[in-house]
Amino acid sequence: MNTNLLNPEVQRFIHENTGIDIAKLALQKNPFPGIDFKEILNQIESRTKSKEKLPTWFNKTNILFPSKISVEQTSSEKTAAYKSELVSGESLIDLTGGFGIDTFYFSNKMKSIVHCESNTELSEIVKHNFNQFEKHNIECISGESEEILKKLNKKFDWIYIDPSRRNDIKGKVFLLKDCSPNVPELLEDYFKFANKILLKTSPILDISAGINELKYVKEIHIVAVENEVKEILWILENNHESNSKVICANIVEDAVEKFEYFLPSNAFSTFSLPLKYLFEPNASLMKSGGFDEISKQYKIEKLHHNSQLFTSNELKPFCGRVFEIKNQFIYSKENMKLFLANTKANVTIRNFPITVDEIRKKWKIKDGGKVYCFFTTALDNHKIVLLCNKIEKKHE
Repeated sequence: MNTNLLNPEVQRFIHENTGIDIAKLALQKNPFPGIDFKEILNQIESRTKSKEKLPTWFNKTNILFPSKISVEQTSSEKTAAYKSELVSGESLIDLTGGFGIDTFYFSNKMKSIVHCESNTELSEIVKHNFNQFEKHNIECISGESEEILKKLNKKFDWIYIDPSRRNDIKGKVFLLKDCSPNVPELLEDYFKFANKILLKTSPILDISAGINELKYVKEIHIVAVENEVKEILWILENNHESNSKVICANIVEDAVEKFEYFLPSNAFSTFSLPLKYLFEPNASLMKSGGFDEISKQYKIEKLHHNSQLFTSNELKPFCGRVFEIKNQFIYSKENMKLFLANTKANVTIRNFPITVDEIRKKWKIKDGGKVYCFFTTALDNHKIVLLCNKIEKKHE
């Protein structure tokens, strides 16, 4: 950790140039010859990246930042705050500490926290930052997490793990055994040090694959922010044997939309042609795959087995977007020319054979406006178009 970066003049330069194009700044003469200009540029770039994602760090003085990749990969404050509500007790050890955002929020809920980080420089940066925040209940230890656990040799209330995919794993399909640390392989060892484990995984991990690899899954939290799934959280409890609870959570402004059910589920969908209202599940519900539960709990009908859109004659509170269907027609050349060609509309497809871009290009539909068009397949297998008005929701 380069403490020269904390020089007041250097800090002023970093703050004044936050948001400036790094490529342009790199062409300037280094105003601080005693410090590698690349380090200063990294602070500027990483601080810029943190503005929306980590406002607490962005607005604090004398904070040091790691590489911009570390900032990009870390939890946002919104998801870290959500995670902190899932734990309780006296002690927690974060085995994959990173930049420490999750650790920081856990420290608001727990009496003592241990932050483990294999990268010594990053560990020092995090320790410095925690001191700036006067977080005195966090102990930062640099080293391999398994060795730290054995050396401390104590029971914690919780273990938190955010494993990363190994660099040799290509593509987007992966298993937990492809990550470091290999949680499925180490699970029994972890339970020697805590009865409860909170595991964070990428949103692209398949839910059923995760359940098959893990043991004692008590809860699965699919966490989205503004309708974009950010992470999947797994609560593992030693010797848990009953059903797993799935919580679909969408953080919207300062509220959290939640939908819950248990696996395995015995729910089944009911079906209907389009009625008065249309319901589109949010991203966390879509990721869960709990469509039969949606139909059952909300008492709404599915348009088609593969469409993942729902309908009802009643307006209901719903975790997702809700629309009033103003018109509907069979998808055909004649109908498209009559109702939609050369207009402006928001276009969505669900279980439809052509893409949004192809639809826009073919029928010269511009993006935007107040009309929402759903191109989908109905119960009778007809390709249909639903013209809708969006019903705005208030989040309290």
